[in-house]
Amino acid sequence: MKNYVIGLDYGTDSVRAILIDTENGQEIASNVCHYKRWKNKEYCNASINQFRQHPLDHIEGLETTIKYVVENSNVDPSLIRSICIDTTGSSPVPVTEDGTPLALTKGFEHNPNAMMVLWKDHTSINEANEINELAVTWGGENFTKYVGGIYSSEWFWAKILHIAKEDEAVKNAAYTWMEHCDLMTYLLIDNKDLKTFKRSRCAAGHKAMWHEDWNGLPPEEFLGKLHPYLAALRGRLYDETYTSDLVAGNLSQEWATRLGLTTDTVIAVGTFDAHSGAVGAKIEEHTLVRVMGTSTCDIIVASEETIGTKSVRGICGQVDGSVIPGFIGLEAGQSAFGDLLAWYKELLLWPTDHLLTTSTLLTDVQKEQLKEEISDNLIIQLTAEAEKIPVSESVPIALDWINGRRTPDANQEIKSAISNLSLGTKAPHLFKSLVNAICFGSKKIVDRFEEEGVKINSVIGIGGVARKSPYIMQTLANVLNKPIKIAASDQTPALGAAIYAAVAAGIYPNVIEASQKMGSDFDGEYFPQLDKVAAYHKLLLAYDQLSSFADPSLKKLQQEHYV
Repeated sequence: MKNYVIGLDYGTDSVRAILIDTENGQEIASNVCHYKRWKNKEYCNASINQFRQHPLDHIEGLETTIKYVVENSNVDPSLIRSICIDTTGSSPVPVTEDGTPLALTKGFEHNPNAMMVLWKDHTSINEANEINELAVTWGGENFTKYVGGIYSSEWFWAKILHIAKEDEAVKNAAYTWMEHCDLMTYLLIDNKDLKTFKRSRCAAGHKAMWHEDWNGLPPEEFLGKLHPYLAALRGRLYDETYTSDLVAGNLSQEWATRLGLTTDTVIAVGTFDAHSGAVGAKIEEHTLVRVMGTSTCDIIVASEETIGTKSVRGICGQVDGSVIPGFIGLEAGQSAFGDLLAWYKELLLWPTDHLLTTSTLLTDVQKEQLKEEISDNLIIQLTAEAEKIPVSESVPIALDWINGRRTPDANQEIKSAISNLSLGTKAPHLFKSLVNAICFGSKKIVDRFEEEGVKINSVIGIGGVARKSPYIMQTLANVLNKPIKIAASDQTPALGAAIYAAVAAGIYPNVIEASQKMGSDFDGEYFPQLDKVAAYHKLLLAYDQLSSFADPSLKKLQQEHYV
């Protein structure tokens, strides 16, 4: 008898569902739904790095995509054994005592502080600084040591602390908070007891300072020094966490009816998209999986023997079982990857968007057609011209910190910079410098892992940039001086979620075996071009010099580590 599972992947702009044959990982049906409120930029203010999403976007997307794959697959719903959900993170949501998102309650329907605080929201920089200061001065355990030693404004406690200080009404109405992956899982299952609900090990360990060494989350004594609300909240959260190969509960009757499924379908514990994507790409020890889209997440697994009691500096955490149960999952990443190039594209398109509309030479239809044509071809043409520029030719040096620095050594307050500009600098030169910058930022992550004893033999690229830009991937292979394989699947995180679902349903005994059977194949590989590796190394030294100038704290961090 055939068995099928569903992987549901929540990205920044849309949610996608895929229905997978567990025997071989074949995609039977898929569907994508874009968030309509987010698309209209509701509840966001980019000028202060505020990015919020309404839970209705996620609930409507869940129902739309899963109903579609069930109805259009011609698969008997009783054979769809399990669902697993992955999301961005840290993306916490305030909820009431019964687990209802606060934005779905009267009076909070349009309050940005009652929405999901998206991973890329950086309004809590000051709060992250408070956490980091307290962690090293309060006289007890440093609860940041397993999240790289620096707590980020992108993460759970900093975001909640910011809302608690800014919005009294939300603080008083929010009984507790849930990570996005936990909330969507909770909404689907029949057990509505928040106290016994199985929270994601991945989310808790990488973003909320959960660790076995201190029996869970940081204690009330520590959190209360930040804010009394956090101390009270601690008792309304959780102590235990669970890996995503386990069952969170069965699909409720309400959602079974809405989705066209049965209550026999089990729902796996939720997870984050990058970690799920690594599983979908058949991650194994000594292989770095780079999830490359608007930002990057870099995932690697290591044995307990390799890591031991060591805490890896300046990364986004090391968590037992966050990727593969039985292995330590390590996460790093860049706050901007494709986003840096998207910013440059938007900059160059300003005349087209703002001046073309006033032209009297074209009809309105012609204006729109021309705008669309220029937008579609701009990056293609910049890439073609940038490829023609020899590595040895003088180009600007840029930093990839346009959205702050995630790793190594998180600092969301710093800004990007560009040097070595001249009257000879043209648009393709700047584009080439930005591509170099995101690759150099990637190199710093690889170097940090290897400095800390985490060996990397190979790299796997997944995500939109990996699939669509041979120029960037070849540059990255040259900068890293390592081969890079490209996963064939366009939906690797959703595929990874489906793999977790298959294990939770008992179809496979463990994640490794399921991944080998169901994981993505590879449809390309980039090898370092030895004649260019040395040239990129020289440019990397210039990147390091500009980095030290833009962020003098880097030199201090290096001195503290090596002294």
